[in-house]
Amino acid sequence: MQELGATRLVVHRTPRHIYAQVIAANGSEVLASASTVEKAISEALKYTGNADAATAVGKAIAERAIAKGVQNVSFDRSGFKYHGRIAALAAAARDAGLQF
Repeated sequence: MQELGATRLVVHRTPRHIYAQVIAANGSEVLASASTVEKAISEALKYTGNADAATAVGKAIAERAIAKGVQNVSFDRSGFKYHGRIAALAAAARDAGLQF
């Protein structure tokens, strides 16, 4: 994915948290990030390791990326199956305005 030279939305998940970063095309700069570790996101949730949490992170990362002027990204799921929390994050980011 990095070899293609595209701005990418990278997702990482653990059993308790989910993380998302928008990385510049050159791969050396993080343009936006969001995760369930952040107080603003985790306080609004009962649990941080489920699809509802992934939806909140997807919405937050899309809003932050658009604020930085990034509309189009490539979705890098980091080897995780496109299912469950990963799919929920992607759907929320698309609904909030990111295109991929």
